[in-house]
Amino acid sequence: MAGKLADRTMVISGGSRGIGLAIAVAAAAEGANIVLLAKTATADPRLPGTIYTAAAEIEAVGGKAYPVVGDVRHDESVAAAVEAAVAQFGGIDICVNNASAISLEGTLDLAPKRFDLMQTVNVRGTWALTRACLPHLRKSRNAHVLTLSPPLNLNPRWLGAYPAYTLSKYGMTMLTLGWATEFAGSGIGFNCLWPQTLIDTAAVRNVVAGAEGAARARSPKIMADAAITMLAQSPRTYTGRCEVDADVVTAAGVADLTVYGGGENPEWDLFLD
Repeated sequence: MAGKLADRTMVISGGSRGIGLAIAVAAAAEGANIVLLAKTATADPRLPGTIYTAAAEIEAVGGKAYPVVGDVRHDESVAAAVEAAVAQFGGIDICVNNASAISLEGTLDLAPKRFDLMQTVNVRGTWALTRACLPHLRKSRNAHVLTLSPPLNLNPRWLGAYPAYTLSKYGMTMLTLGWATEFAGSGIGFNCLWPQTLIDTAAVRNVVAGAEGAARARSPKIMADAAITMLAQSPRTYTGRCEVDADVVTAAGVADLTVYGGGENPEWDLFLD
């Protein structure tokens, strides 16, 4: 299958719905094989979509999908996804750290188990999946790690709003930027991507902004388009960056961002001033 990512294999955490699914489908349309590591095997009324419906969407655009039901917090699940990618498709070229837990509560309102969930899914999950993929990424001639996390912004507004969630998302970014230095010269690109505005996903509707806020959110397609543009770059020169989706697609030639929805004044996302 021809395309910008032809014959490359992507392992992505999450991906049953939302931004992760949009990236997976877009990558498949560009020729990539997709291994999904996600927990959702049965439908939830609040969270439409399962790992199997996601695989069907990938196959509908002509791609190849291999679903692995598991949890990025569990080492055996991470190992199973990596082993599946190698067994089914011969290696790994792209690792996408998409899985993320969110709880926008202050310190006194946040339960310790929610704190632990965000740190283990967001930070440890990113570390564990990337670590497991690295031996195979080092064999690839066009290897990328893409983490969905924000630019580091030490504005007290964000540090003080919900410190635990901020810590977890900044931790994902710090790991990725750290790897760009640790593995400089390896031929692997390590980059982060974050949305300029809210994105219309179940998490935004259920946790962040509700249905009214979702009306001022852009489609996940903008994140998918930005991700494909980034993954098509040369990893030897394109590494150590924290990109914002609108900047990436604008630089790629999209003149009118309203094609992604959200109206003329969409709601800006967290961590961007």
